[in-house]
Amino acid sequence: MDHFAQNPKDPVFVQDPYPFYERCRTAGDLFFWDDYLMACTVSYAATQAALRDKRMGRECPPEFAPTIPEALAPFYAIESNSMLELEPPRHTRLRSLVLRAFTSRTIAALAPDIADLCNNAIDAFPSAPFDLLTAYAQPVPVRIISRLLSVPESNSDDLLRWSNAMVAMYQARRTPQIEADAVAATKAFSAYIRDYIGHKRKNPGNDLISTLIAANEAGDKLTEDELITTCILLLNAGHEATVHTLGNGVKTLLEIGHRTISPLVVEEVIRHDPPLHMFTRYVYEDMEFYGHALKRGDQIGCLLAAANRDPAAYANPTRFDPARDGPKNASFGGGIHFCVGAPLARLELQIALETLFTRRPDLRLSTPPKYADVYHFHGLERLMVQV
Repeated sequence: MDHFAQNPKDPVFVQDPYPFYERCRTAGDLFFWDDYLMACTVSYAATQAALRDKRMGRECPPEFAPTIPEALAPFYAIESNSMLELEPPRHTRLRSLVLRAFTSRTIAALAPDIADLCNNAIDAFPSAPFDLLTAYAQPVPVRIISRLLSVPESNSDDLLRWSNAMVAMYQARRTPQIEADAVAATKAFSAYIRDYIGHKRKNPGNDLISTLIAANEAGDKLTEDELITTCILLLNAGHEATVHTLGNGVKTLLEIGHRTISPLVVEEVIRHDPPLHMFTRYVYEDMEFYGHALKRGDQIGCLLAAANRDPAAYANPTRFDPARDGPKNASFGGGIHFCVGAPLARLELQIALETLFTRRPDLRLSTPPKYADVYHFHGLERLMVQV
């Protein structure tokens, strides 16, 4: 397996990681990323296969599990109940219970709320240059998730702050201060959700938390800790990726001068410059994968963004094609961990982009956009625009 070195905090890489992926692609389906000390998939086929291979999973084999420092225990206690970090049978049980609440009917019913929030945000756009991320891309998704869970929107700023602090734990630039902030956010977030679940037990309503409390499969319900973690997961995943996808997508659409939004355009936005670039899995048994030997305990990085630009899967993959109708993109993952919130994300993006360019067809960039140092996520620091 060929080795490649690339500091994920390098400013040039942060602004455009795709040339590195292309260099690695010359080695075949897999390469070894020295900075991460792991094999990574770079082709569409290998990425999809790794996401679905039952010989790999999200849980670390017990003999390789790292010792968690006591100071970080609150953060990892929440993670230990996340269906994103679990494998069957526990993952199957949790996901099944969550899907009973996260129905297509529930998602579709949010369309009027999404449109209302988008229009209200656009009404407040200033005439001077402003940051579209803080004015539009951030507030709309977090308020939609708040409405879905029936969490008071007055707490949206706190939810956003806690979520950002927790998600920062997965960035290459992780520092002791980021860890301390994440633990503090975890404690505050958990206490808030625990109190709110208690309120909802006494005052159930037509919302996701009430439905999760009542969700039952073969007499089994979510425990209190599982409920708290699931709510935090839905809030974190439910807005973080959508914010970056919306920001990256608007940036690209403004740069190429395209304003007409269709389902194909939304899919191309999700494919072309996605927010999550790496999704890691552990190897559970000694195996051969695409001609390379992997050992139990190894990690493998599924490079979703590289898969989305594989020329073997997409014609002219670096080009944004509003009419592209190719294979399903890898941005939502695959296999049993395929994103539960994908239908909501697609609905939000369709409405948010369509409303934005219908209401503000004269929107334009006022300052060249710059990506933030948040790998293995990929999102803008700000998106300065004017109307």
